[in-house]
Amino acid sequence: MIKNKKYLIASGVILIICMSLYFPFPNNKMIYERSTFMSFPISDQDGYNLLAIIGSFLFIFAMILLVKGISKYHVRTVLIVLFAYSLLPLGLVAVYQETFAEGIAAISYDGKGTCDLERVTEDELNGECQLLITNHSGDPVTFEIEFLDPYIPDEAYRLTSLMNEGGPYQITVEADREKMVDVKGLLDVSDVPNHGDGGGFMNVHFKISDGERERVL
Repeated sequence: MIKNKKYLIASGVILIICMSLYFPFPNNKMIYERSTFMSFPISDQDGYNLLAIIGSFLFIFAMILLVKGISKYHVRTVLIVLFAYSLLPLGLVAVYQETFAEGIAAISYDGKGTCDLERVTEDELNGECQLLITNHSGDPVTFEIEFLDPYIPDEAYRLTSLMNEGGPYQITVEADREKMVDVKGLLDVSDVPNHGDGGGFMNVHFKISDGERERVL
């Protein structure tokens, strides 16, 4: 089955490099993606991403080397490698968080959080966010949350980041526990230019910090 061992080794090395470029830990590097190829955000809020484009070409080159390195079962092998490439990073993160991770490194988020902002007066909003957060470590983890705005083309309004006007929010998730975190606040937006007047938002992103370290989820 092996036709050229050097091609296979080169393919494996390139795939590892590609995977490391946008490895989904400790930060989520895909939160502002507009178009993607595999794990590469080809374009985001800043336009086209040169590193992601280069990574995409490297990935294609690696797959070509893979096909050239085997004598048969080309389609089957490519499909298996694509499947493994997509799942392996998440699997490695999960194993690390369940074994060695401590503090905020052990925190995971399902990415499906929601926020609702409701106008009370011209200068005040009621804000509430619900986030499913898991602590994989054997000790309680306490951190602060800073909400991030979604990327919306041609919009300069502050949206979910308005929740920060009611902060800081300190959250504690007990050891080995999945917790639905409910963050509420009365938001004074009188000094906030270009703010939204309310609405509901899904797939909310945020930053967590413990004083020394921070992560974007």
